[in-house]
Amino acid sequence: MEMTRYVALLRGINIGRRNRVAMADLRQLAASLGHGDVSTYIQSGNLLFSSPHTGTGELADDLERQIAERLPVQPAVVVLSRDELAQVITGNPFPDEVSFRCLHAVFRRHAMSPAGIAAVAGAQQRAAAKGSRDEAAVVGRVLFLRTPDGLGRSELAAQLARSGTAAAIGEPAGTARNWATVTKLLALLQAP
Repeated sequence: MEMTRYVALLRGINIGRRNRVAMADLRQLAASLGHGDVSTYIQSGNLLFSSPHTGTGELADDLERQIAERLPVQPAVVVLSRDELAQVITGNPFPDEVSFRCLHAVFRRHAMSPAGIAAVAGAQQRAAAKGSRDEAAVVGRVLFLRTPDGLGRSELAAQLARSGTAAAIGEPAGTARNWATVTKLLALLQAP
């Protein structure tokens, strides 16, 4: 049976003192579900595994359900295959950004609606009106953020986090990773 490599990205765990999850517990849970080659990368909820199942939505649903039942958290989960993650990297609309800390990908379970895309454009316009150099682009089900002054100082990130914009783009369905993490995850998925 052929196994496909996947990464599951958990949203909002191990931030400060809340939503704490031991990576060993997460690995054990994934292995108990029949996934192979299970590993984690850093403490922010990056779970790598192999599975004969091919539906990323079903894999994400199963992981969300099992994590909620067995661990003290209820994170949103986005699953991508190795090939899907490679396409995200190939489709990067900001390939000239040299600082991996200034480029982020917000991974989503579903493609953004036209209203969500318009909300992102509106947030970018409002940020630019305040002097921000930040940029955003939606490619497939990924929202790319280029924040040359850093994410923590990003007016665009602040605009996107505002409740109206977040609701329009379906924020709870996504989880962000900096570009260094994105590229490292692909390298780990490609390792023999």
